[in-house]
Amino acid sequence: MKRVIPVLVLSVAGLIPVWRYEPSIGTTTSSASAPATVTTPSPTATSSSSGSASTPSTSSKKVVQGTAINTSKGTVQVQVTFEGDKISTVSMLQQPNHPQTTAAVPVLIEETLKAQSSKIDTVSGATITSDAYVQSLQAAIDAKGA
Repeated sequence: MKRVIPVLVLSVAGLIPVWRYEPSIGTTTSSASAPATVTTPSPTATSSSSGSASTPSTSSKKVVQGTAINTSKGTVQVQVTFEGDKISTVSMLQQPNHPQTTAAVPVLIEETLKAQSSKIDTVSGATITSDAYVQSLQAAIDAKGA
């Protein structure tokens, strides 16, 4: 009976670091300090000599900020640049300083540019950030239409 209490105390003390461990995926040092931005190439003006009544959508560029979403990991807020009705650039104005978020943001931005909407999949390992990103992105898309 005298050994039971020390064994339990030492067992719990040994398990505490395991419970507190937060696994991280590969980190990149170059994107940790700078905001993540992915852009799509703009169409060149080589075929603009058609003289049609419609003008290229590059003249109607609009930048809209999404709502700042507070999460348990930190605040997430996006800024979206529209060229006409097309999403041309997505930038992170605020993001949690977490390795999983740092790795997930470029994937989220790339998926947004492909889908041209907020209907994108969450990034495994960064579900909280992904959900907040989608909410802020949808707010920016809604604000663009207003």
